[in-house]
Amino acid sequence: MDYNEIKKLMDDMGNSKLDSLQIEFPDGVKISMTKNTNKRNANIETTNSVIEASAPMTVPAVQVNTENRLVTVPQEECKEVKSPMVGTFYESSSPSAEPFVKVGDKVHKGQVLCVVEAMKLMNEIESEFDGEVVEVCVKNEDMVEYGTTLFKIK
Repeated sequence: MDYNEIKKLMDDMGNSKLDSLQIEFPDGVKISMTKNTNKRNANIETTNSVIEASAPMTVPAVQVNTENRLVTVPQEECKEVKSPMVGTFYESSSPSAEPFVKVGDKVHKGQVLCVVEAMKLMNEIESEFDGEVVEVCVKNEDMVEYGTTLFKIK
């Protein structure tokens, strides 16, 4: 690799959301880059201690009951349906159709919950278990990564 190729790689890394990158080329050249992530850490001071947060925190799912009051569902009780691929999330089979499921719907194992489009192929995502949908974690037409939580079911 020459200087210009390395400089371009550094610029691309700086403009991306990646925090670190390691590349090993067949000719034996190894490149390892890590961004300064100190600015992403947040220090929160309280009267008794300092809490440092550098990773996402889990927040309990919230559900609306029939009396329109918020009910907190403990995180342990929720099972997550995650995206098995990178693609575009669709809540229904077509723009004019009703969503496959909404918050509060009862679902059964094998029931279609949504569609993830990957490389022009529409992949139906099915529920892995029975339960009730307590949260739809992504919006219609959002891009999703492999492992992104799509639904929380209790």
